[in-house]
Amino acid sequence: MSSLTPLQARLARRLRERAPRTEDDDALIQAAVAVLFAPDPDAILFIKRAERAGDPWSGHVSFPGGRSDPGDAGLLATAARETLEEVGIPLASTELLGALDDVATRRTRLPPIMVRPFVFALDSRPAIALNHEAVAAIWAPVADMLRPEVWVRLTMHAGSVERVYPGYRVGREGQGAKEGEGGDIVWGMTERIVTPLLALVSDDAEPR
Repeated sequence: MSSLTPLQARLARRLRERAPRTEDDDALIQAAVAVLFAPDPDAILFIKRAERAGDPWSGHVSFPGGRSDPGDAGLLATAARETLEEVGIPLASTELLGALDDVATRRTRLPPIMVRPFVFALDSRPAIALNHEAVAAIWAPVADMLRPEVWVRLTMHAGSVERVYPGYRVGREGQGAKEGEGGDIVWGMTERIVTPLLALVSDDAEPR
């Protein structure tokens, strides 16, 4: 990468200063995602996953990524392969800033999976070619995600049990996420990656 924006440079420095926490549990399915930052303005790429029967993350807003394949050289290779497959973006090793803490599922009704997030800085927003696994790509400006009004609490029901989850409202083009209307919700495992990530990019951001 030829140059970094000030935000990307700050994130790169803070990633170098910390050791990511890893989940070393052979019982967990291994997976990886790519957290892509691109400028004008600095934004993070999310995808909205297609609705698929039997998929516990059907329709969720997430990062490009997926489960490790036996042919992958490691989880970094998994993140790069899945990103190319899902959004058509080739990732170079020179664009890698570092890794965030591993995130594992907490609830027994979900598959026992561990996700390793790798952070990349791009020079510009590349062309996106979605495959069948995604229905939309969302560039969420970091400045918008740091606004208090995009943080929400999402109430979910599983039978008679009600659970409340933290989340972020992100808008596709033409939707009013900044005003708290429209948009899609980032929650669940992706929110657990995003919240500490925002704490790294801004001195004012506190993990919720």
